[in-house]
Amino acid sequence: MFKISQRRYLGNKNSILPFIDNIIKNEIGHFNSFCDIFSGTGVVGNYFNKKDNKIIFNDLLYHNFVSINAFLNQDNFNQDKLLKIINDFNNLSTEKENYFSNNFGDKYFSKKNAIKIGFIREEIRNLFIEDKINLKEKFILLTSLNYSIDRIANTVGHYDAYIKKDLKDLNFKMKLISTNTEKNINNRIYNKDANLLIRDIECDILYLDPPYNSRQYSDAYHLLENLSLWQKPEVFGVAKKFDRSKIKSEYCKVNASILFDDLIQNAKCKYILLSYNNMGSNGNGRSNAKISDKQIMKSLSKRGKVKVFEQDYKEFNTGKEKRNDNKERIFFVKVTK
Repeated sequence: MFKISQRRYLGNKNSILPFIDNIIKNEIGHFNSFCDIFSGTGVVGNYFNKKDNKIIFNDLLYHNFVSINAFLNQDNFNQDKLLKIINDFNNLSTEKENYFSNNFGDKYFSKKNAIKIGFIREEIRNLFIEDKINLKEKFILLTSLNYSIDRIANTVGHYDAYIKKDLKDLNFKMKLISTNTEKNINNRIYNKDANLLIRDIECDILYLDPPYNSRQYSDAYHLLENLSLWQKPEVFGVAKKFDRSKIKSEYCKVNASILFDDLIQNAKCKYILLSYNNMGSNGNGRSNAKISDKQIMKSLSKRGKVKVFEQDYKEFNTGKEKRNDNKERIFFVKVTK
C-alpha cells in the first residue's frame, strides 16, 4: 500500500521533517494545534498528526485536497470493499477510447494504459453517484489512482511536459493507499486561498511552505488536477493542459511579497515557521525566489524576533537545474506582537 510520502512532488519536505521537528522540540516543546497552510501532499502536517493534536491542512489544488482527505480525515471507510473494487479494476479489459486516452494516450501514458486509467476514473464517478461508495472511499480510490499512475507516467516526476520518446507499454496495476483514521479526529482540511483562510483560523504553530518561484504547481500537476476534478475540459498545447487561470498561485507572481506580508500580519498563532530556500537570484529566471530575504525579515519582524535555521538540502526540481549548494532554511518567530 502507498504511504502519503510516496509521491514525487516538487519541493517536497520529506527529507527535512526531522529538521523541522528538531526546531519545534527545541524552540517550542508541547503544542496542541499545527497549521500546514500550503500543504501540497500533506507530508508535513501528517508528520505531526497525533490523536490529541489538531492539524489544519490547506492547499489550493483540488487533487491535493482529495489526497489529504483520503489519508487524514476521520471519516469511515470499508477497506475490504475498496480492495475488491481495485482488484476488479486491475482485472478489467477494455479497448474503448475515452476522454483520458484521447488526450493523454501515447503522450504521458501508453494508449492501452490511458484507456484503462480513463475507464477507472469514470467507474469511480459512477460508484459514487450510485451510492456504492461514500465520499471518503471516493477520495481513497482517486488518491490510489493518482499515486499508481505516478509510477508509470512518461515524465521526470511532474506533468509540465512528457518525455518525447517511444513509450514502454508498462503493465499498469492500481494499488490502495494506506490510511488509518484513529489519529485524525481533530483534523480540518481546506481547499482555499491561504490569504483568505488565515483570517478564519487560529493555531499554536503556523507552518508556511509557499511556492518559491514562478513555476506554477497547477502547470506541473495539471493532469492530476484534471483527473481528480473529472470535468473533462478542453485541453490545449503539446502538454495538453486545461485552463488553469483560477488555480494559479499569486505567490508565483510579482506581488508575492505583498501577499506574504498580508498573510503574516493576519496570522492568529503563537509561533511561525517558514520554509524558504536560499536560491535568491542564483538560478534561471523562472527559478529565482519571488520573495527576497529582506522582504521576509521585514514582514516576520513585525510579529517578533526572527531566528534562521538551515541545513543542506537536495531538492526535487524540474531536472534542469544542477545546484550543489542549496540549503533549506527555516525562519522561526515566537509571536510577541
